[in-house]
Amino acid sequence: MTHFPRPLLATALALVLTGPAIAQDDLPPGLRGAQLLPGWTEPGGARILALELLLEPGWKTYWRSPGDTGLPPQLDWAGSRNLSHVTLHWPAPQAIRSGETLEMGYHDRLVLPLTAHPQDPGKPVDIAAQIDLGLCENICVPVHLELQAPPVGTQSDPVIASALAAEPQRLDGNPACEVTPLADGLRVAMDLPQGPATLAAVELTDNPQVWVSAADILPGPTGPQAVVEMVAPSGKPFDLDHDALRLTVIPADGGRATETTGCAAD
Repeated sequence: MTHFPRPLLATALALVLTGPAIAQDDLPPGLRGAQLLPGWTEPGGARILALELLLEPGWKTYWRSPGDTGLPPQLDWAGSRNLSHVTLHWPAPQAIRSGETLEMGYHDRLVLPLTAHPQDPGKPVDIAAQIDLGLCENICVPVHLELQAPPVGTQSDPVIASALAAEPQRLDGNPACEVTPLADGLRVAMDLPQGPATLAAVELTDNPQVWVSAADILPGPTGPQAVVEMVAPSGKPFDLDHDALRLTVIPADGGRATETTGCAAD
């Protein structure tokens, strides 16, 4: 398994963009539009809204766990009011070719739904977002966006609802997995739950300090497996919580992506 470190960003092109929706003349290369869609309020007080990015042809941005060379978005909610926490609803990523590798991300348009949970359900939730992301064509441009959500709407938005429906399907059960110590970490092989796949990703949800490689899809004892290497800051094998492993699979037949949490060790 050969993987490569994340590329350096073209830091000279970094931009800071501020506003409810960024004016066309202020946009960086690769971006046609950026805004927070206002969304609606659920009966329990949570607000559903979304980040919308419109990309130029040939440009891409990345999923939460994009692979070895991708640049996952970072979102911060400083400046929001009456906000307890935010849940992100990632639509199933697309396959993106980067040189010799396939990664996970989005072309053309990303609508990323958010559930903003209030501190006080009886009061409105006002959302301010600071977003750092990479926009990539032949190079990656780092962009810092500062967006303020407009006033909340009075009914559901079909654009956001469609993006919510594009989340991977969550499957019950834990796929079989095999964990092997390496000199500097672990090798994890997880069975794919539904046969051949175009792409897969394995995430360790309880320890963001652990580096996880892009997944190779390789033959296993009973069928294809997603195989990754994990390296902790210690540079040594470490104790792994199998319940913290999350497997996302993009099937080869073009069907709906799937997601499972946890695995059953052989």
